[in-house]
Amino acid sequence: MNVDDAGTQAADQGFGLVIRAQRAVLSEGVSAAEIGVREGKIVEIATGGAVLSGTASANAQVIELDASQVLVPGLVDSHVHVNDPGRSEWEGFASATRAAAAGGVTTIVDMPLNSLPPTVNVESLDIKREVAATKAFIDVGFWGGAIPGNTGDLKPLFDAGVYGFKCFLEDSGVDEFPPLEPEELRADLAELAKYDGLLIVHAEDHSVMAEAPKNSGRKFSDFLASRPREAENVAIARVIEAARETGARAHILHLSSADALPQIAEAKAEGVKLTVETCPHYLVFSAEEIPDGATTHKCCPPIREESNREALWQGLVDGTIDCIVSDHSPSTAELKLLDTGDFGAAWGGISSLQLGLSLVWTEAAKRGIDLAEVVAWMSSAPAAVAGVEGKGAIALGNDADFAVFAPEEEWTIAATELYHRNQISAYDARTVRGAVKQTILRGAPVDFDEPQGRLLRAR
Repeated sequence: MNVDDAGTQAADQGFGLVIRAQRAVLSEGVSAAEIGVREGKIVEIATGGAVLSGTASANAQVIELDASQVLVPGLVDSHVHVNDPGRSEWEGFASATRAAAAGGVTTIVDMPLNSLPPTVNVESLDIKREVAATKAFIDVGFWGGAIPGNTGDLKPLFDAGVYGFKCFLEDSGVDEFPPLEPEELRADLAELAKYDGLLIVHAEDHSVMAEAPKNSGRKFSDFLASRPREAENVAIARVIEAARETGARAHILHLSSADALPQIAEAKAEGVKLTVETCPHYLVFSAEEIPDGATTHKCCPPIREESNREALWQGLVDGTIDCIVSDHSPSTAELKLLDTGDFGAAWGGISSLQLGLSLVWTEAAKRGIDLAEVVAWMSSAPAAVAGVEGKGAIALGNDADFAVFAPEEEWTIAATELYHRNQISAYDARTVRGAVKQTILRGAPVDFDEPQGRLLRAR
């Protein structure tokens, strides 16, 4: 296969990089493969024992995987809170993108909060891009924000190249990013429908939350009761109704409540333009195993019961849930209140940007799910949802983004060895299966000392 119109052009020009793998996760399945890369793009793929028609340039790099390793596409994580500028003590583009690269992620899409200013107009987007430009170790795109009063900013942000717009239906946790009321949700979806924009929604209903028990103290069960499944279910129903009425595209963020799966499946079957993600923490942990006071495990919506976790796995297998992304939401150790363990007052968010593939593969393998399916949920699927072109698959013409993964290698996570700026983790001391051995961005191994990422724009 060759991406060039003339069959001999690749051979004439040669390759800058050649990768040979006994197992590679390709768009059409797992196969032995030789891959030719030129100028950061995949220009030839030879499968099933065939060899490339072109030849490597004199200074080309050749990477040959051993039998224990699998070549997978660079992962795409479309749900990352970098928090830079403004709260860079929580995380930053340098630390976040290093962590991503160490976990096989070659593209992230940054959330519009909790940076200061939030990305709710073109001016704030320009500020964020300027900050990221010299710090990114991988490729970075951006979401815009939809908050009360900024409907007029959505089209300029869309034209400036954001991938879509995030909103909350409940308190976001920061004053500068307030939630939308139901009528504002519908108005913004109607606006986005005019130009096929995407609204991504933190779906917990404010009215249900207001009636729930108020959370405080060390008991995880009290925290769980304060954010009931019904809050998600009602909010998701509202998003579906508004998307149906307006014809706009909507995406449900970090699905936690498996009770919502039937209405999601029904809406999709009806033709509502709806996609859904879930996250590693909902697929790895269950509420029953979280100790009281373990605020490292606090996130919103919360980790739910074991039966709920298994239903989420089934939702992935049957296609109701589209993809798996991190919702990497870091903070300082002080904000996690590790000393008091108060779930009511602690910051909610779990950091897993560096760990996602190993975490998800460990659990998937226990359930008989193959690696190719896991990789699709974490690469091509989030790329498709967000509309990140040229990423997420080993395919002709795509960026030459890869991860070398050793699926049978077991290792134990040590929070102090992670690239995350704040080295606290819900996964500390957990043994996982599968290790990322190398990450390649646009045809070059990631250099952890030299930023080489670029800023991406939609469309």
